[in-house]
Amino acid sequence: MKALVIEDTVTSAALVCQQLGKMGFEVEHARDGEAGIAAFKSRKPDLVLLDIIMPGIDGFEVARRIRQLERNAEWTPIIFLSARTSDADLEKGIEAGGDDYLVKPVSEMVLRAKIRAMQRIAQMRYSLLVLTRKLDEANRELKRLSAVDGLTSIANRRSFDDALAKEWRRAARNEASLALLLVDVDFFKQFNDNYGHQLGDECLKAVARTLDAQLRRPGDLVARFGGEEFVVLLPQTDSAGAERVADSLRVAIEQLGITHGHSQAGDVVTVSIGLAAARPARDASGPDALVDGADRALYGAKRQGRNRVCNSGMVAAGVQAEHASALDH
Repeated sequence: MKALVIEDTVTSAALVCQQLGKMGFEVEHARDGEAGIAAFKSRKPDLVLLDIIMPGIDGFEVARRIRQLERNAEWTPIIFLSARTSDADLEKGIEAGGDDYLVKPVSEMVLRAKIRAMQRIAQMRYSLLVLTRKLDEANRELKRLSAVDGLTSIANRRSFDDALAKEWRRAARNEASLALLLVDVDFFKQFNDNYGHQLGDECLKAVARTLDAQLRRPGDLVARFGGEEFVVLLPQTDSAGAERVADSLRVAIEQLGITHGHSQAGDVVTVSIGLAAARPARDASGPDALVDGADRALYGAKRQGRNRVCNSGMVAAGVQAEHASALDH
């Protein structure tokens, strides 16, 4: 334990330093306020005993400056030394940042009692800080877990919904494109029914890891949308760029080579992907319309035989063509 005594009276300082030494403190003595502040910066004491009346700046100002030097949760007990005993002096000392008051000449017994009290307060404060840090860590972990899918360890639906709303607003401000992919594992029910739920879970984990590993940019997000469906959010990406990403994801899943002897789309696990892209600054329909567009495109990919990418723009064009053909006939 280190103690700093800031006292200009030699006899008083010598007495206090001697008493602190008996208590096992390593003592530093400063003769005035400026020297005391410099010693506080360099020595980082565990306790400060501070005279009020000194040449230059007084003890009240020294206490205020010491408190300004402390960072975040730091706290150093400050005990004022003074021959003054008025209530006004005591109040002024506490307001300046002091924690207790000792009347000179200092009684060794009273000094011991005051220091023990300060040490108990310091220990309780330290315990409270430790508990607060543990609670903060627990809260951060709970927040992280609330945003993560329990099975696949990627973002969950709630995290995706938050990200979509945020990226839609950002794209609207920046007049940028925003793309979304809905990824569905082909014939996953048949996989589960024939290979069991444990292997089904392992399959979903492998698909999630692969999708996540294929995304290169920090802003890209893959999340579990529900069941065997995943969603990929691609900020600042137009329709053509999203198609390239979607096809690379489809190929990567196929290349995992996970056997699926009960799929009508191939002999390994494959995915169908629906794609939609928008420019939020020009599109007043909102982010839900982007999800709906990708969902329609995913349905189109399934209808066309699965293990493929379908763009919502292509789906819309196809619907229009079918409508025009019906009018011609």
